[in-house]
Order: sequence, then C-alpha cells, then structure tokens
Amino acid sequence: MDIFAEYLAGIANLQHRSKLEAVLSWVLEQFPDLVPRIAWNQPMFTDHGTFIIGFSVAKQHLAVAPERTAINHFSEDIVRVGYTHSKELIRIPWDHPVEYTLLEKIIAFNIADKAGLSTFWRR
Repeated sequence: MDIFAEYLAGIANLQHRSKLEAVLSWVLEQFPDLVPRIAWNQPMFTDHGTFIIGFSVAKQHLAVAPERTAINHFSEDIVRVGYTHSKELIRIPWDHPVEYTLLEKIIAFNIADKAGLSTFWRR
C-alpha cells in the first residue's frame, strides 16, 4: 500500500479515504499478481503491462474505471446493485456499500479478456 500512501493522504474526507483504502487493500489481497501503480493521478492496477482497473474520488462517489468493455459486459449488474455508470466509469455513492462480488467479477473479466493484449488500453 506504500505506493498509494501519498494519494490517500491527499484525500481530505477521512471517510472517503478510508473507503478507498479498504478497496485498494482488498484488490491487493484478492489479486496479488496485479501491479499497483499511480498513473494519471489515480491509483490503478495493471497485469503484464496492461490496464485492469483504476479508482478515483469525486465529491459524491468513488469512481471505478475498468474500461468500457467491462462496463458494457456488466452494465445490468452495475445498475442492479444501485450504482450508476457512464461509458468509462462506475459511480459508487459514498453512502453505498462496495459490492465486492461484482468488483471481483469485473477485475477477473478484465484479467482474462486482456490476457493476450500487449497494449495498455484496449483498442
């Protein structure tokens, strides 16, 4: 988690910081082969040099960015758990619980779907 320490320290709202820290720790525990990094001023995880998922904070929500393909694939599930999404990110309202089962499915999908990819982003 040291790699995320400076980013987390910059989050003024302690509840928001704590929630994101819990999510980042969970990803590290569940997917120990993913590489944590800060890029584009946000915490993210990569696998064999390709982007898997990123996170950022907004006033009203925790933003989860798994790329459009994953959002399209899980759109119904995202809405079913009470989250909203755009083409590129999922919004988890700060007062909603994190649906870790869904997050796990999204991350596992990206790892499998991007296994043969040699570029950072999908094309």
